[in-house]
Amino acid sequence: MNVLINGEPRQIAADATLASALREFGVPERGVAVALDGAVVPRALWPTTGLRPDATIEVLTAVQGG
Repeated sequence: MNVLINGEPRQIAADATLASALREFGVPERGVAVALDGAVVPRALWPTTGLRPDATIEVLTAVQGG
C-alpha cells in the first residue's frame, strides 16, 4: 500500500504497523516524534498502530540549541 512519509510517497506492506514502516525507512527510534494523519502517536503505540492506504506520516526530529 502507498503512504506518505515526510511528504514522500512510499510503498509498504498492507499489514505494516507504524513501527515497522518507520524501521523500514531508517527512522531512528530515539529523538523523534511521529504524527499520523496530523495526530501525534506516542512511541509506546507505534508497534500496535496500523496504517491505512494513503496515510500521512510526519517524522519530526528534536533539536537542541538556544
